[in-house]
This record gives sequence, C-alpha cells and structure tokens, in this order.
Amino acid sequence: MIRTMIFTAALALAGVVQTEQILAQDAESVAAFRDWTVFNPPGDPKECFIVSPPTSTKARRGNQDVTSTVKRSDIRLFVTIRPSQGVDREISYTSGYPLAPDSTVDVRIGSGSFALNVGTDDTDEWAWPPSKDKDAEIVAAMRRGSAATLVARSARGTVTTDEFSLLGFSAALEKAQELCN
Repeated sequence: MIRTMIFTAALALAGVVQTEQILAQDAESVAAFRDWTVFNPPGDPKECFIVSPPTSTKARRGNQDVTSTVKRSDIRLFVTIRPSQGVDREISYTSGYPLAPDSTVDVRIGSGSFALNVGTDDTDEWAWPPSKDKDAEIVAAMRRGSAATLVARSARGTVTTDEFSLLGFSAALEKAQELCN
C-alpha cells in the first residue's frame, strides 16, 4: 500500500510538473466542448488532458465570507491521459493555494461523494483520488453529472467551495482519449 502511494505520488508529481510547464507555456488547446478544453501538447511522454476552470468560487474563514479578499492562483480541474506511464483518466485538482496538510478535498457530484488526497511539498496546491479505481468512479460520476462541487481547506484554515460545470465533459474526454490512444 505504501509503495503504491509513493509510486502514485511520484507519477503525479511528474504529471503536475509537466502540466504546470504546459500551462506556463500557454499551450494551445486542440478542442473545446462547452466548459471543458482539450490539450494534446507535443513532447514525450505523450499526454492529453482536459481542463476546466470553476464556474464559481466561495471562501469562508470561520463564519465570514472572505471570497473577495482571498488570493488564489489558477483553480482548475483536470483529467489526464499519459499512456506510456499507465495514466488513464487521472483526476487532479489545483486549488490555487497551499492546502492544509493531511486534509482531503471533498468532491460532490450528484448524490455521490468522493475524497481527494492532498499533495505535499511542491504539490501542496494539488489533490488526487487515492487510487485508479477512485479515478474511474469519479470519471463515471462526472459523465452522468451536470456539476462537481469541490470543498477544500487551506493551510491557513480558509474553506473554499469551487463549482465546476460538467457540460461538455464527456465529449472533451472522448476527444482526449481519441488523441492519446
């Protein structure tokens, strides 16, 4: 179990670094479907991903709404395919701030609930499902759903709620799979 978690963390970190580099280079999208965009950047290993920004965000500290004062970098929900590394429809979320250590990000899609594990050190703004099986469950829920709500806690104790539309999700994922497989 620990070995799997370490291996998964290493692969995830590699993906985060690669995805951050791609986003930093302002990679051009290859397709867009409603609220989801498809990327297929050149390079090795071959990678395709779909991404969406939130449609709304809220932040609370204690009982106060601090949405207007909280500073966050990019907030995104991703699904990544990297065939040579065995990554098939891996969910990842970047919160735009360092997440509380040892916390989870709660995901609600329709009547389903899931938890994402928070990264550490260089990946403390990121979260992923604990296994490939959970990735598959979340992807299936996203295909059926119309919105995903992610609730996270920052290292400073701020609780954020990010809403993501799932309109166009299935079509974007199919396009990414077509490009990467």
